[in-house]
Amino acid sequence: MEKRRYPLLDTITAPCHVKALSADDLNTLCDEVRAFIIETVAKTGGHLGASLGVVELTVALYKVFSPPKDTIVWDVGHQSYPHKVLTGRRDRLHTLRQGGGLSGFAKRSESIYDSFGAGHSSTAISAALGMTVGRYFQGQRDAVVAIVGDGAMSAGLAFEGLNNMGHLQRRSIVILNDNHMSIAASVGAFRNYLSKLLSSSSFLKARNLTKAVTGRLHQTLPKMLARFEDCTKAMIVGGTFFEELGFYYLGPIDGHKLDHLLPVLENVHKMQENRPVLVHVRTQKGKGYAPAERSTEKYHGVKKFCIKTGEQQKNKGDTVSYTHVFATSLTAHADKDSSIVAITAAMPSGTGLSLFAQRHPERTFDVAIAEQHAVTFAAGLACEGMKPFVAIYSTFLQRAFDQIIHDVCVQKIAVRFAIDRAGLVGPDGATHAGMFDIMYLVNIPNIIVMAPSHIGELARMVATAVACDDTPIAFRYPKREAINANWQSIAEPLSIGRARFVERGDRVAILSYGGRLQTVLQATEVLRQRYTITPTVVDARFAKPLDTDLLLSVFRTHRSIVTIEEGVTGGFGSTVLHMACRFDVLHKVKLCTLTLPDVFLDHDTVDRQYETAKLQAKHIVSTVLKMESIREQ
Repeated sequence: MEKRRYPLLDTITAPCHVKALSADDLNTLCDEVRAFIIETVAKTGGHLGASLGVVELTVALYKVFSPPKDTIVWDVGHQSYPHKVLTGRRDRLHTLRQGGGLSGFAKRSESIYDSFGAGHSSTAISAALGMTVGRYFQGQRDAVVAIVGDGAMSAGLAFEGLNNMGHLQRRSIVILNDNHMSIAASVGAFRNYLSKLLSSSSFLKARNLTKAVTGRLHQTLPKMLARFEDCTKAMIVGGTFFEELGFYYLGPIDGHKLDHLLPVLENVHKMQENRPVLVHVRTQKGKGYAPAERSTEKYHGVKKFCIKTGEQQKNKGDTVSYTHVFATSLTAHADKDSSIVAITAAMPSGTGLSLFAQRHPERTFDVAIAEQHAVTFAAGLACEGMKPFVAIYSTFLQRAFDQIIHDVCVQKIAVRFAIDRAGLVGPDGATHAGMFDIMYLVNIPNIIVMAPSHIGELARMVATAVACDDTPIAFRYPKREAINANWQSIAEPLSIGRARFVERGDRVAILSYGGRLQTVLQATEVLRQRYTITPTVVDARFAKPLDTDLLLSVFRTHRSIVTIEEGVTGGFGSTVLHMACRFDVLHKVKLCTLTLPDVFLDHDTVDRQYETAKLQAKHIVSTVLKMESIREQ
């Protein structure tokens, strides 16, 4: 980057440098930060829209507050790029989401200014309240500010935090970055004036003085004043809900006008009342970049793109994503079966259900960031004879673990779980890697657990789930492109619990569950050509129930067995191990389970993550050779 293109931004290496800037300089800084983010993310990819929407808010926060003494908690990390630029990481923003580079989210180990990690949404209010109470015990009264945005207020956790914060009545600040929820009507000058007035020290002193003087004389006047204040705000800004929770509500404020933001934030910063404050700020996703303003969902997370046209880098023409195969297959089944419904938690495009919605809008339900509700809602639908498919990323489904057990599996209700982004996800890193779903699902009674080895198998698993009417069923698939080979949108269902032989051999068997099958086949080719070992290869298809007959035959005819899966210990390999112990066949063979390691893998390319996890073909070869006591060539 040529420094002369960002002359003011060049002078900012910490939030304290923002404080010395004039009003005109602040506006110039906003323009430079926005331009720099657009230019950088065009080359790296990343979460663009939400970050562009909070440029002015971020600058205003660092003009008023003094981090890290004052604590700023960002929720969710999608909106943290301006924060990174202004906290000494501008020269590394070009490493965003790359191995050894900056995380795409707030990350405590990355900077003293990242007070709380935020890959999943809706955590900031609870975390900020904990920090506030913790500081209280330490005798500190510095400000803690939670910025909640990007739909995070649609999750139950956010409201749990609000409820407890209102109950405890500590000095806390929540900024609601409202960029698409339409909580209140459009922003106007009078609203901004009212917010300034209601947050001013003179107003607060006058209100408190009036209460003190009249409180002992008669209750009517203070009640009338309070009722007037409440009714005024209720009619004009819609703050009654937050006031009832115990907050002092201000807003909504135009989040792109510093002359509106700064006076309110300054007044809030000066407040000394032991009462939480909620500042409602209205912003626009993608602000300042026309393509992102026109299509907020498309530019929420972007690949590399052309700044001039906004056109994003396209996939190769001969590939198709697992997500697309799932959505196309489910839509085709829904064309013939009116009982099929689809549910997503704020990710219609990410899960492919936007395609389903085009054909069947009345049978598509986006419940917002509410995975727990999505699962129990689906259970209710299934109770009435519908066939609900809950399409959620693996990492987000973790939030609904109890609902899967209590509301679905205990009652054996036929909910279908389509688990996207299963396994490693590259640039999105540890918070978004689908590492745990195999492990926790196979240990829950009454559920069928599947994983396809290729896109044709995924289409068959969709058909299997459609046909499964008497028990919960789940299938996981990766964030990956596959060769667009022949596959049918409506395919034949699988026989429940049946694996398949891919290759027949002797001595060595490799049991593959899910998307590592092609890697296994690469390893077997090396073993054949270099070491004259011809392994048997099994595509397990099911982690639960296992194909016990097939697996027992393998154990009885082979001496070295390797299992491989893209999940942590406790999943498919552990289930095979337990089966072998139960049938007393383990003592006859050597068994090795290849799984993801017991660490959180940082953002990087997927191939490098597989290298770190030792799940590449060469690692399979080394494992087999070690088990067979053969020296590696």
